[in-house]
Amino acid sequence: MQTILAAIFVFGLLILAHELGHYFAARIAGIRVLELAIGFGPKLVGWTRNNIDYSLRAVPLGGFCRMMGESPEEARDPDSFTQKPILSRMAVLLSGSVMNLVLAVLVFFLIFFFIVGVAGDKAQIGYIVENSPAAEIGLDAGDEIKAINNKPVEKWEDVLSIISGKPNQQIQLDVIRNGEVRDYKVIADEEPHTGRGIIGIGPVMQRYRILPSLHNSFRQFGMIIAAFYQVLSGQAPLDVAGPVGIVHVIGEVAETGFVNLLLLTGLISINLGIINLLPIPALDGGRLLFLLVEAVRGRPIEPEKEGFIHFLGFAFLIALILFITYQDVLRLFFSQNN
Repeated sequence: MQTILAAIFVFGLLILAHELGHYFAARIAGIRVLELAIGFGPKLVGWTRNNIDYSLRAVPLGGFCRMMGESPEEARDPDSFTQKPILSRMAVLLSGSVMNLVLAVLVFFLIFFFIVGVAGDKAQIGYIVENSPAAEIGLDAGDEIKAINNKPVEKWEDVLSIISGKPNQQIQLDVIRNGEVRDYKVIADEEPHTGRGIIGIGPVMQRYRILPSLHNSFRQFGMIIAAFYQVLSGQAPLDVAGPVGIVHVIGEVAETGFVNLLLLTGLISINLGIINLLPIPALDGGRLLFLLVEAVRGRPIEPEKEGFIHFLGFAFLIALILFITYQDVLRLFFSQNN
């Protein structure tokens, strides 16, 4: 049950942000919105306001913002999507992915501002990891680091910068405890995944700080974008998961705590925003490509041809999802039986 609820929470938030992006951009552009739906399949709840149908549907794996002009008989209506300038249409298509990227930053900000906090202004130790090098030499929470290898430090970022660059090396720490300066020597461990030096200390965390929380949020966002670029450029391995695999991961992460679930939500939101802009028919990126062709040609591609290409792209995506889901099921089955 926890996995189901966590998956509904994550998918629902991602879909809501994406479709609201299309919805508000369309209304700003003067495009008539006919229906906004979260989920697919039968309606669970539905209502109509200002001639717009709103609905919450049974399958929380998608959604749609249906606009005037998506069928041939509506194409010539002045409030239809097809009758608006190319830049307006591009903005509407881009807005879904933009909202997913904004959602990620917002989620990270909520984590740092309300829940986890950010490192304090001083280079003061907030906690010690058990059985770490710092614990073995007697460092304690509340100690303030004034210098590392005789180099003065003022902020926690200075501490991280120096220690992370010295894996498996001896480090001298000048520490103030109860007004008294003490010297410690410690050999930093090497973190297996990153290769950076660590000694097992963490900062004093402070909540409700706007600018530092924003800074950390954008830094987290940038790290994920950089990792995504490494995958696309072949510098890092590609690990693909379908709906079943994603739900399984969400369930596992949900068991570790709400903060990690929010971090995963931000990660998936960034991936969804970027992938949706790839120039693949049936995705927003594919539709953007057709608008670029229209801008170059000076006239749109025939609706029948564009519709057929999007149909092929949709069929390809469905087949790909089914294949990946099949691989997910096999992987999960064998992992649970080994």
